[in-house]
Amino acid sequence: MRNRVVIVGGTSGIGLATARRLASHGREVIIAGRGAGRLAAALAELGPDVTGQTVDARDETDLARFFDEVGPIDHLVVTVTGPSGTTPFRELGLDLVRQHVDGKLLAHTAAIQAALPHLAAGGSIALVSAASAGGSMPTTAALAAVNAGVEAMVPVLAVELAPLRVNAVSPGVIDTDWWSFLPDGARAEVFDSIALSTPAGRVGTADDVAHAIEFLVDNSFTTGIVVRVDGGARLGAAK
Repeated sequence: MRNRVVIVGGTSGIGLATARRLASHGREVIIAGRGAGRLAAALAELGPDVTGQTVDARDETDLARFFDEVGPIDHLVVTVTGPSGTTPFRELGLDLVRQHVDGKLLAHTAAIQAALPHLAAGGSIALVSAASAGGSMPTTAALAAVNAGVEAMVPVLAVELAPLRVNAVSPGVIDTDWWSFLPDGARAEVFDSIALSTPAGRVGTADDVAHAIEFLVDNSFTTGIVVRVDGGARLGAAK
């Protein structure tokens, strides 16, 4: 049997790019996402070798049902995100903070717990955080807190769940639908500005992140790390 990979959040953006890459390299891929429309579109694009179901990663019962139906797997990838957009801290209501926590930190945690009974002992878990963790960009306090929480679990789980491998990828600015809260013109200006501030000279693509996830799935001697895929944004542009 080919290695089986479940991608929770695999119907769009980074998750979809990861499904495309892993399936093209011979993995048996099962994708999951909340929206039936996105799931259908993703499956139509990916072709008959990829299967999928709708599942709400915020719902423990739905996750348990999904993983029971999927059965034994070798790898889990979790790419789900919470609300998109940024909010000044003075305007950050607790309801929005809860949405960020529920949509990402709790969703990652619940997906891992639901998958554990079905994961092969020598398999892996790959999570997706974001560069806001540990950053200092104004208006990203909720994003920073939630993504830092995801990253903080990685070394703990790498030891606690061994021999399962647990890692994460921390993307910088990636051109995906997450940025759809900005109009096209404003989004292009933001991307151009960020590109100028990084050594790589561009913003990232979903496949850039998928490539890093593939490494974490494949490399059996890598665990407990967070891979930064940010074009060197933390370093600043070359002078």
